[in-house]
Amino acid sequence: MSPELAGVLQMLALVAALALAYRPLGDHMARVYSSPRHLRVERWIYKGIGADPDTEMRWTAYLRGVLAFSAVGVLFLYLLQRVQGALPGSLGFASIDPDQAFNTAASFVANTNWQSYYGEQAMGHVVQTGGLAVQNFVSAAVGIAVAVALVRGFARSRTGELGNFWADLVRGTVRVLLPIAVVGALVLVACGAIQNFAGIHEVGQFTGGTQQWNGGAVASQEAIKELGTNGGGYFNANSAHPFENPGGLSNLFEVFLILVIPFALTRTFGVMVGSVRQGYVILATMGTIWVAFTGLMMWTEFAHHGSALQLAGGAMEGKENRFGIGGTSIFAVSTTLTSTGAVDGFHSSLTGLGGGITMLGMQLGEIAPGGTGSGLYGMLIMAVIAVFVAGLMVGRTPEYLGKKIGTREMKLAACYLLVTPALVLGFTAFAMALPTPRHSMLNPGAHGFSEILYAYTSGANNNGSAFAGLGADTQWFNTTIGLAMLLGRFLPMVFVLALAGSLAGQRPVPATEGTLHTAKPLFAGLLVGTVVVITGLTYFPALALGPLAEGLA
Repeated sequence: MSPELAGVLQMLALVAALALAYRPLGDHMARVYSSPRHLRVERWIYKGIGADPDTEMRWTAYLRGVLAFSAVGVLFLYLLQRVQGALPGSLGFASIDPDQAFNTAASFVANTNWQSYYGEQAMGHVVQTGGLAVQNFVSAAVGIAVAVALVRGFARSRTGELGNFWADLVRGTVRVLLPIAVVGALVLVACGAIQNFAGIHEVGQFTGGTQQWNGGAVASQEAIKELGTNGGGYFNANSAHPFENPGGLSNLFEVFLILVIPFALTRTFGVMVGSVRQGYVILATMGTIWVAFTGLMMWTEFAHHGSALQLAGGAMEGKENRFGIGGTSIFAVSTTLTSTGAVDGFHSSLTGLGGGITMLGMQLGEIAPGGTGSGLYGMLIMAVIAVFVAGLMVGRTPEYLGKKIGTREMKLAACYLLVTPALVLGFTAFAMALPTPRHSMLNPGAHGFSEILYAYTSGANNNGSAFAGLGADTQWFNTTIGLAMLLGRFLPMVFVLALAGSLAGQRPVPATEGTLHTAKPLFAGLLVGTVVVITGLTYFPALALGPLAEGLA
């Protein structure tokens, strides 16, 4: 079987698995966030944190809950790292330096999981399981909660209430993420991933000599790292490490975990607004972009330019033989079109155009299908903008799902859209203008620029992957990327929740002959075009200086 055919078959198998899970998981999440019932364990949690889950919140109260919970998470994770040296199960590792502890705390709370440290050489068992893995669950649950609040904004009328943040947070963790993660961890253990609390021990090498390895609760963290579109690896090699990702089957399963909730949330959206066809349109938009990017990535990486690549059967540099070009291409696209950041190969070793595809995937806003929750609310913001553009074309006030898209709504959508480009391009410009950050670039020219552009693109879009070759463990990068992650995560949430509150307070507008039909393929095409054009106009000059210049050289 040719490597190209193997890659296509993997892609088809993945699509089939996602299709089977789409309806039951989407319907389940719709029931979870619509049910008036509370499980007994959930009531215990509410009692412990002093929350009343039946109290409805306006968008300002919902936002305060998001920000307060996340702020406590940053502080707790920062302090846990700073006292690691005194904790049991630290494996002898010292406490984390202040700038790196801040960067890591901001990263995991912001659902980014950017890592400027070597996992197996820095973090002990308590920090890994009691700190990082816990944030993998709750940061993903926060994203889903904000998405559900926006969906309620479309579904409700003449009220400013969007539900209860604490109830949405707990339900997302207990009823959605935890059960799937447990099953996912068991599957990964069956595939060969490790799950233990072993200390540091020496192992032999094939070439002679020994090296030191430590164990860990790897399979359980790997499952939620992918399922929650988090991405931080237990080991520095991330999902290229055989302890985390043993073979081709586990590789495909991990990609399934990355994509299953973001795609299924479109079904949840359709059910909750009372029109599953609306969900299918959002699904079609996300799926079209994902398939197109995956096909382009395979094409760039299988292209046989040069004698070395012809002998290897493609661009094999930086890729695992266990996964091949097809498996690595699918993983790279899926992880950068979502806010995951896990890698099973080194993105810096992709071809110039291949590296540009991963960057552009993040720069789209990670909405195809995007992160857990963040992908859905990002795509719905783009749908609001697409409806507005269509309204300008026909000269009438735009409407979406029975809600008028007026001046206030468009200002909020525009502010959402401008946050991450301002962070990415602003921080990149400062880093290139100052001598200290440039000293961290291990490669000159276009590729060196791509390393810095990729780092801030990854941070501000809450992805977490990186181009190898950038020494990011410095005070400058730890601080600025940490700020980019926090601002890129929570500023957009402010505008999303404000938009949800504005929509929920409106009266529904009856459809007329002039209403744009948003449940048809034409709107999906318009939405794809809106996403690509807006992103292209924003980032094309920067991409032309980096990956495009390198790929065309």
